[in-house]
Amino acid sequence: MVTAASERASRIAAEVPDPELPMLTLADLGVLRGVEVTPDGTVEARLTPTYAGCPAVAEMRAEVAARLRAAGFADVRVVTVLDPPWTTDRITDEGRRKLAEHGIAPPGPRGAPGSAQGRTWLNLTIGPAEVPCPRCASADTEEISRFAATACTALRRCRTCLEPFPHVKDLP
Repeated sequence: MVTAASERASRIAAEVPDPELPMLTLADLGVLRGVEVTPDGTVEARLTPTYAGCPAVAEMRAEVAARLRAAGFADVRVVTVLDPPWTTDRITDEGRRKLAEHGIAPPGPRGAPGSAQGRTWLNLTIGPAEVPCPRCASADTEEISRFAATACTALRRCRTCLEPFPHVKDLP
């Protein structure tokens, strides 16, 4: 049963920005799995990091707990949920829009053909063949580094406008 307290706690946790991609909230990124208030008043927030070794998960957990406590929830528990694993399909349409608006190419469309829909498969290919430039929309881009500022982004360059840009790696 969803209570008013659960809805309020969910809204508060959903507004927490991602520490590595601060233009996105944890809800936009699909990292926030859910928030519930138990009958005894304990708030439990569930987070699934983008990958099991994500160094930002401690900061995410601390910020969610701090905001919930500041909002008057005294007993807060933030748990990490690794199963099912996070996939790029969890990024909301709003999150994808915000990424592109900030010059970061979002991953392929949610639920695209070939998507594992909740399963993570080892992919030995270099990356997607076509990633449009978030600045000029040209499809003529190339991957220049498999890793960029964060482990979940790659660095690409547009052959049309010559600008480099990060791309959130597709993780089906």
